[in-house]
Amino acid sequence: MSDDRNARWYLKLLGPNLKGKPFGWVDPSAMYVNARALNALLDDLMAPFKPEDIDVIVATEPLGFVLGAAIAARMRKGIVTIRKAGTVSAPSERVDFEDAKAGAVGQLEMRKPAFRPGTRVLLVDQWVESGGAMRGAIKLVECQGGIVAGIATVCIEESPANLRFRENYTCATAVLPDTELQRQCNAKRLSSFDGFNWEDILPEIGGTVAYGA
Repeated sequence: MSDDRNARWYLKLLGPNLKGKPFGWVDPSAMYVNARALNALLDDLMAPFKPEDIDVIVATEPLGFVLGAAIAARMRKGIVTIRKAGTVSAPSERVDFEDAKAGAVGQLEMRKPAFRPGTRVLLVDQWVESGGAMRGAIKLVECQGGIVAGIATVCIEESPANLRFRENYTCATAVLPDTELQRQCNAKRLSSFDGFNWEDILPEIGGTVAYGA
């Protein structure tokens, strides 16, 4: 786990949004291209949780699937996906959520049954901006009797509503609270965007990366 609260080096690979709406202001997936960055990120997101305390990973659409599947593989757990309404062919349950990007109310959907009551769930999403999707995901898990054992995400942008996630759950974030980087994320503008070079994220050729490298 990285110790310097302002210097998790891989966060410098967070990419800027160059195409405007409807895309989010930041592109976390730029980090995933680089093997060392992805593995360092996973190390930090998994650090607060013991595999024996988690029964299943639940990940939200779309890019929560990337981190969720990677964490599930590392922990040797299964994964349940939460999707936008209308995309689940199995028996399912839906909840409304506030979709900040669309400026409207959306719906999330999860298969039912997804797990047994009392199942300990690690919720994984790529980024928590307004928090609407995460609140919807928590509701879906708890409606089926699941226990939210923790939340793992690159960043939780700070707002009165989002602060409740940290108050009520164990949250693992790459962007740590009370840091300059957290303040920049709250303002939706990173200093690392200045002079950002997309070639810096490209994968290395001919090498392998061990966990924790």
